[in-house]
Amino acid sequence: MLAPDTFEPGVYCVRTEQVVAEFQQLRGLPVTGTCDHLTWTTLVESSWVLGARLLYLTSPHMRGDDVQAMQVVLAKLGFDCGRADGIFGPNTLRALTEFQQNYGIIADGICGVNSIRALERTSSQSGEGPGIVTVREYETLLTAQHNTERPRIVIGCFDNNTRLTRLLVRELRNRGDDVMTIENTDPHAHARTANSFGADLYLGMSSASTHGVHFAFYETDSFVSAGGKVAAGLCAENVRLADGALPIEVCGMQLPVLRETRMPAVMCTIGHDSGSDYALGVVPALAQAITQWSNQPL
Repeated sequence: MLAPDTFEPGVYCVRTEQVVAEFQQLRGLPVTGTCDHLTWTTLVESSWVLGARLLYLTSPHMRGDDVQAMQVVLAKLGFDCGRADGIFGPNTLRALTEFQQNYGIIADGICGVNSIRALERTSSQSGEGPGIVTVREYETLLTAQHNTERPRIVIGCFDNNTRLTRLLVRELRNRGDDVMTIENTDPHAHARTANSFGADLYLGMSSASTHGVHFAFYETDSFVSAGGKVAAGLCAENVRLADGALPIEVCGMQLPVLRETRMPAVMCTIGHDSGSDYALGVVPALAQAITQWSNQPL
């Protein structure tokens, strides 16, 4: 990543910090210039190239850019492995096994040389398109749009925003929504809770030493959560209407909670300088955004 003459070997110098920040920006991570645990694990995952190792179901699940590359091709060919999130889980195993069966090679659920060759040959003969995963998400959201039942919502709190999240939960329940809340600093726990609850939408809340309000949805080079993007946009629009004094930003990111939730998800980060009164004032705006999203998720 670094030319030999631009950094000091063995020293976390200014140039190293710059390149780490560039990597974080490229990978949809919080841009801090610090190589924290999330950045380091993402660096490790990004080092894997399809074909460099055998891919198969393990516990914990294998993760990496090689897994994501395989998932992208499988989805393009019509084998539903879920989101192309770089995590080799049960859905990816099923999609890979089905592909192997259809292609006529040993259906062992292991992606090795023969499977990669088969994927390359088959994908070279197929057209370009969004892939079955994107189509499936659109179908799910369109079905939900005509569903008369109120949505199942999970509201997550990562820090000391418990008062804000509890007020939001109360507001949503008053509107008739089925709401669950989780207060935990572990994003994996948030994802597990939302997935086991069968949520239609996840909204996480956190604070940071930044200015304004930031909304993030899940996006990679090969996948964009359509429902998450719409929900994030509605949240930003309603908060801006409530109080346009502070800057509001919406962007796609690859935060763990957005990556691991199986439904549209939004991460809301409120800057410390916004003030407690402002933070509490966004509750009605967020509740209204969720109501609008449940009525029209696309």
